[in-house]
Amino acid sequence: MTPIPHCPPAGGAAVTGAGAPPLGGARSGPFPPPSPPAASRIHLPRLPPPPSLSSSSSPASSSSPSPAASALHPSDEALSAMSPREQTSLLSRQRCWRRARDLFGRMRALPGYAPNPVHDAVLLRHLARARRWDELRRAWLGMALPPSNTAYAAVADALAKVGLARGALLLLRHMRARGVAPDEVSMNTFVRVLKDQGRYADALALFRNWCDGRFEVDFLDLDDIAIDSDGPMQFLLADICDDKFAAASAGVPAIDEGPRKPKLVATYNTLIDLYGKAGKLKDALDMFLDMPTHGVMPDTYTFNTLISVFGLSGNMAQAEALFANMVVRGINPDTKTYNVMMTVFASIGDLDGVLKYYRQIGKAGLDVDAVSNRIVLQALCKRKMVREAEDMIEGILNSGGSVHEQSLPVVMKMYVDLGLLEEANIFFEGHCRGKWVSSKNFAAIMDAFAVRGLWEEAEHIFFSRRGGGDVNDIVEYNVMVKAYGQAKQYDRVSSLLESIEESAVSPDECTYNSLIQMFSVGGFPQRAKKLLGKMKDAGFQPKCETYSAVIKSYSRHCLVPEAIGLFNEMKSSGVEPNIVVYGLLIDMFAETGNIKKALHYSNLLEESGISPNQVVLTSLIKAYSKYNCWKEAQDLYSRMRNMVGGPDIIASNAMLNLYAKLGMVTEAKEIFDSLRRNSHADDVSYTTMVYLYKGMGLLSESTKIACELHKSGLLSDCVSYNAVMACHVAKGNLRDCAELVQEMIVANIPPDASTFGMIFSLMQNGHVSAAEVLQLESAYNDSKSSAKQAIIAFLFSIAGMHTAALEICEQLLRPEWTIDACAYNVCFKVYASCGKVEKAFSLFMRMNDLGLKPDTVACIHLATCYGKPRVSKGLRTNALLEYRTDELMPSHNALAVYIEAGKHNVAVQLVKK
Repeated sequence: MTPIPHCPPAGGAAVTGAGAPPLGGARSGPFPPPSPPAASRIHLPRLPPPPSLSSSSSPASSSSPSPAASALHPSDEALSAMSPREQTSLLSRQRCWRRARDLFGRMRALPGYAPNPVHDAVLLRHLARARRWDELRRAWLGMALPPSNTAYAAVADALAKVGLARGALLLLRHMRARGVAPDEVSMNTFVRVLKDQGRYADALALFRNWCDGRFEVDFLDLDDIAIDSDGPMQFLLADICDDKFAAASAGVPAIDEGPRKPKLVATYNTLIDLYGKAGKLKDALDMFLDMPTHGVMPDTYTFNTLISVFGLSGNMAQAEALFANMVVRGINPDTKTYNVMMTVFASIGDLDGVLKYYRQIGKAGLDVDAVSNRIVLQALCKRKMVREAEDMIEGILNSGGSVHEQSLPVVMKMYVDLGLLEEANIFFEGHCRGKWVSSKNFAAIMDAFAVRGLWEEAEHIFFSRRGGGDVNDIVEYNVMVKAYGQAKQYDRVSSLLESIEESAVSPDECTYNSLIQMFSVGGFPQRAKKLLGKMKDAGFQPKCETYSAVIKSYSRHCLVPEAIGLFNEMKSSGVEPNIVVYGLLIDMFAETGNIKKALHYSNLLEESGISPNQVVLTSLIKAYSKYNCWKEAQDLYSRMRNMVGGPDIIASNAMLNLYAKLGMVTEAKEIFDSLRRNSHADDVSYTTMVYLYKGMGLLSESTKIACELHKSGLLSDCVSYNAVMACHVAKGNLRDCAELVQEMIVANIPPDASTFGMIFSLMQNGHVSAAEVLQLESAYNDSKSSAKQAIIAFLFSIAGMHTAALEICEQLLRPEWTIDACAYNVCFKVYASCGKVEKAFSLFMRMNDLGLKPDTVACIHLATCYGKPRVSKGLRTNALLEYRTDELMPSHNALAVYIEAGKHNVAVQLVKK
């Protein structure tokens, strides 16, 4: 039996709307039983070849129409011989609106043709789906019968499917004005439109009113929907605005037909899906259980919808129980049922569950379809199972199919996320380039590169040739803006904007918002402000978040007048600032120390009815801290303690810093102890307390906190490391300081000026000659290229960390490095201390060859090598060293070298000479 054309197949829309994938696609042949999966790989069944065209069946094949009915161009005699139902079926099967219109005209011209509201509805649906508004107007006005439920439902369903749901809902006003009460089919259509728009409460209200026998539309606020003078529905609704018609319809009484219950399974399917989307699972189940009471038996679509409702809400056990219940009731699952089960398991990342039901399709004697393949492929890609995904793609291609368009971005994202850019390019060339791919999916492919800053790859996709023309949609331009912004390629945005202006594409609201965000974050507030003006000129009203981005950029660059000017412009445009905007201004004045202005905007915030949050109060505490107003800051901090969640760590650290500046140890300790008890203390908290105790002369307490900080794992920057080192320096713990510096190097945290200052302080108190310290300080102050490495190597050496010192020396002596005399001296010291005497002599010779004259410090290091057990040919080496010393140094300097090195016998020989 052929269904009424304007009524969708029972439950079909409900399943799709319930979150399951589109349940359709090309079918394949019989599904062979799969081989059991191996332990190391997932073996997917190979898809059979596509069925031949002769095996396909038309939607109306079950009604067994006559030969005349199946012809696309029957003669007038054949049309006359058809029943109205056969004529409806033929009219529904037309794929071109012109053929449908012409066929309808021939049918109406037949002798004895009786006007049929179903025929009118089918034609209206064809025209609405094709967006032929002039033809739709003529057909509507030319109907022999007044508009009926069938016509309203057909047009509403078609409009909703082409993205004009608001226009579809306006038909309810027309029905109410005409006094046409909705029947169950039209009521179901409008409930489904509201459901798909996310207006669940309105959809339920419309259904309950219908059940009560009432037809009211005032609660839908349809008057707020503007009617364009040239819009597609203007001709249908013009009479509603006509004064005579409005006056006549004003007295139409409320339509009351008495209580009733739905009798169509399609209605129950829609409502079950509606309850599920609204989160009313119990009502959905009650609706299902109530069906037999009213003589309506669930069908496959009912179970598909209910399984989707419970499965996608996390009730996996209930979904599987419903699947089993189908078999008990004698309702055979179809491929769509298995697809729904696969979708449910895919939603929780259960690949085994997906594959389990995928394999059962063939065992049940059903065919996998494009949706089945898409679900499995996407599940494999999300798990980054490259080899299995590629096997799946190969199977799809071998069966004569192609990778589903919606799967293309998923596969590309898998490759990009794994860094397999070559594989991604090969896949794109084979499955995307030159083929028709929607702009939405092209943009999704580009986005996989954009989020990782791979702007060149995203740009390659953007300019790629595609089927259906090479015109880029605005959504693709928006992704390119994102890609350039992520990679900080701001200059390239200018040419992109020129490309938009030259094309037939107009920037949308997202384009302007993305550009403004990009330039604001990138530090170009003036360019962002200019774009804000262009956005308004284009007819878009910037939202508060857009203004906030530019104000934040102004405040970050301390452009106070510009930020205030934009704030005033925002208010004059009718956009009310939110707490973020006020917080930015308050923080800006807090950073500049302008307490008066910070308090002014804090008062404006409260006058607007917004309560200050922790961020705002923290900014005010910072403002008071600039002037050491501890009492006012303390009052704000106490206020924060009464808020939900209490003070955050930033506010607590701000108070700690204020107390530390004022030397208020007791108050600071109270906050710090509270942070430690709640495990909220961070490296800033510990660092502040370390310096506070140290500054107050409480070295024991300072060292204790520093040890806690070191063990806490919170050391994350140079400041916190320096705080711990300061305690070690105060106690003269050379080895501990050296180990701390080594930790910094391993953590890739370069020591700063404070770190080196403490290292020099340690050296001066650690029995290191003043000449050596002076030489190292001089190299550091002169910013010698190798000074920092040499100082650290020297520190490691005197601390006994010879291996670490040797590693640095090996790096310094690489051919690509050019080091000065200071670095050579350090290497002499390190090699001599480690017993690497031969390397020390070798360095001495290299230095001499380079024309670098060894100073007193260098000779001291070399002199310590005398008597070392590893010196080969000692007498000759000794004589060489004496010769070099006599040649390169005055006798009195050489004498000082040998005495300081402890080589008194050599010094005596030098005196005699």
